[in-house]
Amino acid sequence: MHPLIPQKISSRQHQILEYLLENGNGLSVDDLSKRLDISRTAVQQHFVVLERDGYIRKNTQNKTAGRPVTIYVITDKGSNYFPKQYAWFSELILSDLQQEIGPERFKAYMQKLGTKLADTLREKFSGKNLHERVDQLALIMTDLGFQVNVVTEPETEHLNIQARNCIYHDLAQKHPAICDFDLALMSSLLDKDIEHLSCMAKGDCNCSFGIK
Repeated sequence: MHPLIPQKISSRQHQILEYLLENGNGLSVDDLSKRLDISRTAVQQHFVVLERDGYIRKNTQNKTAGRPVTIYVITDKGSNYFPKQYAWFSELILSDLQQEIGPERFKAYMQKLGTKLADTLREKFSGKNLHERVDQLALIMTDLGFQVNVVTEPETEHLNIQARNCIYHDLAQKHPAICDFDLALMSSLLDKDIEHLSCMAKGDCNCSFGIK
């Protein structure tokens, strides 16, 4: 999983992370079993997944009644799972950057950024045909928060990717060049020219990307 793409966790695992976030010194399996009113085995199964994915880690072993008890604590990745309000900071940076380098260079920078991200994801597309690459791209966009579907134009049989939401809608309204980031990312991963058919930042009902 790419670090920019959040991994999905269950509602119960979300609860476990909330308890660990509230208890900075950590909690044991027994602690969480009592708080969640579920079996120790169920907690251990969730811990296996959360530890494997880097959300929690073993911290110390305390002794209770002569036996060691493993304490689990939340990691930085676990803390970062919870929503953050970065939009205002992103707007500050983007506005300052555009002012510093000018609109044309800002657009070129967005395109370069999209291509660089594509380079880190390219392995997932290796050896796939166009339809498989489009499906893989749709999965990545879904993981990033887009609500997408892939449609085939009946007359031309061209593939279109349609997004019913924009994950940075407010920023894209103020900085339309952000859309060039999406176009560069898609074009690089699919190795095809992409046509921006509709754009929510410009008032359309969805964002639609035609694959030439």
